[in-house]
Amino acid sequence: MSETDVLCDIRNGIAILTLNRPSALNALTFEMIGELRSRLRACALDPTVRAVLIRGEGDKAFCAGGDIRALYQSLTESGSLHHEFFIAEYSLDYALYAYAKPYIALMDGITMGGGMGLAQGAGLRIVGDRTRIAMPEVAIGIFPDVGASYFLSRLPGSLGPYLALTGTQIRGADALYCQLADVYLPAAAVASLCDSLDGLYWSADPRSDLMRLIHAQSAQGLPAPSLSVLRPAIDAHFSQPSISAIMASLEREAHAEYADWAQQTIKLLQARSPTMLAVTLRQLQRGKSMALADCFRMELGMVQQCFVHGDFVEGTRALIIDKDNTPHWTPSRIQDVTEAMIERFFIEPWPPGAHPLADLETEL
Repeated sequence: MSETDVLCDIRNGIAILTLNRPSALNALTFEMIGELRSRLRACALDPTVRAVLIRGEGDKAFCAGGDIRALYQSLTESGSLHHEFFIAEYSLDYALYAYAKPYIALMDGITMGGGMGLAQGAGLRIVGDRTRIAMPEVAIGIFPDVGASYFLSRLPGSLGPYLALTGTQIRGADALYCQLADVYLPAAAVASLCDSLDGLYWSADPRSDLMRLIHAQSAQGLPAPSLSVLRPAIDAHFSQPSISAIMASLEREAHAEYADWAQQTIKLLQARSPTMLAVTLRQLQRGKSMALADCFRMELGMVQQCFVHGDFVEGTRALIIDKDNTPHWTPSRIQDVTEAMIERFFIEPWPPGAHPLADLETEL
């Protein structure tokens, strides 16, 4: 890691953490995760720090996810990084939900995968004109992780399964509608946010001070979110209990205003890993009734199974490494995905008491 891949600037009692790999869309490396953890620990203990703001450098991305190329190389060359990375990432992401001081995420630009892990635990999640949010993991043969079992499964209606299974990108207004963000700032307010925070007068309640200042600058008169128009169809189709049932429901779409969307959605799902579609739906069904820490523990076990199952390697090869966009999934049809194949992903590979995240609740 370059010494400047994670920057920290303390201004007016606010520690501004900046992911500084703009040429890589601020994708997270293993070293960056360790540095973020170290910085957050130091800020939690520093009495002069009242709050933490995390952002991405550049005008394109907050964070596009993890460094998939490095994970692919580790996995295909029998390295250890792909094991160590997810343990460290999930531990950090979990700690953010209970961070000792107000924690703000500025999701300005592309925010996917690991970027969502850094953002969803924030007490204030900010979006803007450049925000592009997605959980596109199924497209490369894995599943929406970084706590998605928890935060996607709790979205209104069937928005969670829809976003998880399709990997559809959404913008700021839709992020608010889905409850994946708290406030939309116009471009000028995003650009001047740090300067605004410099002028903040602190009371005995830093959280309320921040909320008042940021909400006072929120955008007004936003257009109706696109997902609100599709919501009846999304809820009808993506509430079905299996991928086959979802596909059949989409095929039966009889309302003219949803017909094109339904056919496009079918094509999108057909391009995804059949196994990981089924696993992802089961993941959200399970996660909806699970505690946050248990969701992260479940996901780590699922990741281990992805290392064994070939779709993660094949999907990464096809979409990221070779970019031929023709992954050969195993199996290739959803009809051939058995219940045993799905349940295999939920069998923990560690003996009782040996889970790497067993002590998650006591860590930072």
